[in-house]
Order: sequence, then structure tokens, then C-alpha cells
Amino acid sequence: MSVQPHRDFASLLDELIAAAEVESDGTARPTIPFDYLSVVNELHSGRIKVSGEAVAAEYRDMASEEDIEALFAAVETPPEDLPVEPEAISRELKLDAAKAAAEFARIRRAFAFKNHPDRLPPHMRERAIRRMQIANMLIDEAKRRAVKGR
Repeated sequence: MSVQPHRDFASLLDELIAAAEVESDGTARPTIPFDYLSVVNELHSGRIKVSGEAVAAEYRDMASEEDIEALFAAVETPPEDLPVEPEAISRELKLDAAKAAAEFARIRRAFAFKNHPDRLPPHMRERAIRRMQIANMLIDEAKRRAVKGR
């Protein structure tokens, strides 16, 4: 690509695109001969159905059984009988010691990461919503007490 004074931006872009379409060994880079928007529309139309078994089969083909087990073992799903009592949630949050404002934010994020309703199966969401509400209330209360205690 040569540098010339007074070139317009469009011609520069055309030159960059043409240069990008050639691989380093001089061969042309393959292009995809279809319209992306038509593919997206087709996917959203509902005419394409993918079963859960088909997806599971793809994962099985891609990785060994040990890899899959390790992947799912790393995802922690909280037990279904987590308490919704404020005292139990307060102990879980470890709010008994006075902390800085940044520490309360970290506690809130950590609790939300483990307990947020969007991260849990549908049958656990109602309980998770209640737990999040109580935890947020307790954290806000503890934060107010910490600010007053200074």
C-alpha cells in the first residue's frame, strides 16, 4: 500500500479491504457466499429446530467424557433448600464485622454470583429472588451502620 497525499478515506478503505482478502502466501482468502441477515432471519423464524440431544451429541463429539464432567463439576449449583431467614443469610454473608464500602460491594457481587435468579434453574428462582432481596437489605443496613460508626 503506497502513501499518497490527498487521498480520500473511501479509496484507502478499499485498498485495505483488498489487501486483507489475500493471505500472506499470496492466495486469496476464502469468502462466505451468503447473506448473513438471511441466515439470522432463518434462525429466528422457528423453522430450524435443534433438539437438546443433538446439542449434547455435539458436545460429546467435541470433548472427552472426563472433560465434560470436569466442566460441569466446576459449575456450582446451590442446594435447593437454601435458607431465606435473614439471620442465616447474614451469617452466610459474614456481615458481623464492620467493613469498608468496597468490601460490601464485593460481598454483594459474590452473593449475587452464587445466588442470582438468572443464574439458577427456573424451579429455584422464586427462592433466589427472596434471598437476593434479603441479602441486599442486610448489606445496605450493614453499610449504613458502618458509615454511622465512623
